[in-house]
Parts: sequence; structure tokens; C-alpha cells
Amino acid sequence: MNAAAQRNRLQSSALAFLAAYVDTLGFIALFGLFTAHVTGNFILIGAALADSSQMSILLKFLAFPAFILGVAAARLFIAAIQRRQGRALGWSLLLQLVLLLGFMVCGVAAAPVQSPTAGWVMAAGLLGTASMGVHSAISRLLLAHLAPTSLMTGNVTQVVIDVVDMLRGAADAGTTERCVKFVWPVLSFGVGAIAAAFAYHAIGFAGLIAPVLILVALIVAEFRQPLPADSARG
Repeated sequence: MNAAAQRNRLQSSALAFLAAYVDTLGFIALFGLFTAHVTGNFILIGAALADSSQMSILLKFLAFPAFILGVAAARLFIAAIQRRQGRALGWSLLLQLVLLLGFMVCGVAAAPVQSPTAGWVMAAGLLGTASMGVHSAISRLLLAHLAPTSLMTGNVTQVVIDVVDMLRGAADAGTTERCVKFVWPVLSFGVGAIAAAFAYHAIGFAGLIAPVLILVALIVAEFRQPLPADSARG
């Protein structure tokens, strides 16, 4: 495996682990809030509106605009850095890191979490959702060559299609390579979800230190990459 392929695999695996970890921890800690899964929040809002016994849905309602703001902020931030020919990936990962740290700090301040409308709880949920909005924007704008890292339905579908084609002898030259590309994020996502559940039950919101450290490692690695000769300082 060449260096570029290895880097791609590490990035996609690390970011998929991070997405699952943050989403799972938020779901457990914040009354079923999906920080990275807008579709899931729509479903929960619909269920809550139809059942008056459900907990407050205010946080889930506000999570949608928070996610949109995260995506919009990332788009503007990345565009500004690209105009300067700077390190768009490194700086946008840093933006996600700042928001994720805010999620962790507010979550620790909110403990023990008792009400979905408490101030620190709301702040934690909205910062976590905004951070995953940035994550999704980075995936679309800067890492489109990788498999998606926060939504696994398409990845699993592609893996199954490729495996079936290989088993029936209809695979082409790129089938195995594509299957490997999509299977690693799926596996990492599953591990991240399990790890987050155990971490939250063991140490609460402090468990977010794991995705924080992943982002730090990715940022350091990105800033160590050489810039093209004609790029301005980033």
C-alpha cells in the first residue's frame, strides 16, 4: 500500500470512529439526541410530537439549526482559507476541535444531567451538533475522495453489493479496492459506537477526550504535510 492510500485509510477510519463515538455519547447522555444524524432527530421529533409522554423535544428542534450553522460556518471558513491557499483541512479540523471541546466542557458542567432543557445541557447538545455539522462539511468539501464517515447506510450498501459481485464472479478490477475503501469506516464506526457507550458509563462526558485526541492527531499530521510550492502561508 502506498503512502497516500495508507493516509486515506487512516483518515477515514479515524473520522468514522470519531463520528460514531460523538453521536453515541450524545445519544446516551442527552436524552436521545443525535449530534451527527439529522434524520434520526427528525424521527425522534415526530415520535415525540405524537406522544405527549415523551420528554421535551426543544433540544432536538434546536439541534437542526445548530447543525446547519456548523455546516455553513465550515463552508465559509474553508472558502476563506482556500482563497489564501492555506491548509483548509487542518484549520477546519481545528474548528471542529474547538466546538467538540465546548461540547465536552459544557457536558462536564451539566453533570449530573437531569433535564433536557437545563442551560449547560442545551449548550452541550448544540455545540456537539455544530461540531458534527463541521465534520459533515469537511467530509463533503475536503475529503470527498474518502468513504462517508458519519453515515454508514450507503457504505454498508456498497460493501454488500461488492461482496455479492465478488462471490458471483462479476467483480471488475476496482471492486475489491472499493470494498476495502468502504469497509474500514464501517468497522471503525461500529467500534467507536461501542467504545463511547462504555466510556460514558465509566467517566461521563470526560470520555469525549478520545475524539478530542483523535482530532489533535489528525491536525498535527495535516500541518506536517508539505504545502504545494505555490501556496501562500496557511
